[in-house]
Amino acid sequence: MNARKPTLAVFGATGAVGTVMLSILSQRSDVWGEIRLIASARSAGKVLQVRGEDIVVQEITPEAFDGVDVAMFDVPDEVAAHWAPIAVSHGAVVVDNSGAFRMDPEVPLVVPEVNPAQVRNRPKGIVSNPNCTTLTMIDALGALHAGWGLKELVVASYQAASGAGKSGMDRLYDEIEVLSGNREVGQHVGDVRAAVSDKLGEDSPFPAPLAFNVVPWAGSLKEGGWSSEELKVRNESRKILGIPDLKVSATCVRVPVITTHSLAVHAVFQRPLTADDARQALFEAPSIVVLDDPAAGEWPTPADVVGSDPTFIGRIRQALDFPNTIDLFVCGDNLRKGAALNTAQIAELLAQEFTK
Repeated sequence: MNARKPTLAVFGATGAVGTVMLSILSQRSDVWGEIRLIASARSAGKVLQVRGEDIVVQEITPEAFDGVDVAMFDVPDEVAAHWAPIAVSHGAVVVDNSGAFRMDPEVPLVVPEVNPAQVRNRPKGIVSNPNCTTLTMIDALGALHAGWGLKELVVASYQAASGAGKSGMDRLYDEIEVLSGNREVGQHVGDVRAAVSDKLGEDSPFPAPLAFNVVPWAGSLKEGGWSSEELKVRNESRKILGIPDLKVSATCVRVPVITTHSLAVHAVFQRPLTADDARQALFEAPSIVVLDDPAAGEWPTPADVVGSDPTFIGRIRQALDFPNTIDLFVCGDNLRKGAALNTAQIAELLAQEFTK
């Protein structure tokens, strides 16, 4: 095969994550030839800029994938489930950011810093991108697992409003606007809910007000009282790390942050390690920034790392009452590494197959 720059399609280019994808494509190394933007009929005809060029968005049709080598998808599960096989049948390799294929045994779930070789194991022509919550912590866990063998994981997530898409971001901004300046609200049972519902109504992507609040729920209800988001953390961590019997318990919480997920991680390992061991391994890992000096008030927060590509780690401690156990705090922009950036990195791995 002659070396050439492959053709890339972005399906879902006008959504919240799709918009970040286009920005990332303009910032990273130019490995692509033609870039084609595809969306629903509602968005077709819009003009978006990528790599300094104006590109007209095409309506989704089977023929839109003709000549495409790699297609990045950021669309709802049911849309991806329908269109990904069609794109593959027209010759594209699909990198899908939805949940439609993540647990399919014939579809690899890839994080380039952790399991890049799996990108070649794609009998269906599809590579899946993990959930943003899993992605926030998985670089760090991959680095520590390589040295000490991860065996148990307890996670509490603090998930931003943008995890629910643009509607989630808009709802939080609206709630903040309603409540701002009122120094009485938040001091009596139900007053936040009443103030928000009076002004905005009950139509919200969240099951409770998010401003001035935290909501111990993300996702849909599953058996045993678990949320779909919590089960994703368990199942996807097992698949990415290649530990099918990894013990995982997760509690997913929505917090009044616009963008950037955080997680408190309690990780148990097979072999002894110290906090200094873990800190050094994380310091040496690609795509991780260690901010860990409590005496100086240095640790990551969403407001300080939003818009950044790396995963940020702090509060690294050896658990006092649990042997071979490290506790740490992780922050990562859920629209970048948690979605668009990891999708782009997978696509770049695929692009190498066309340029060798």
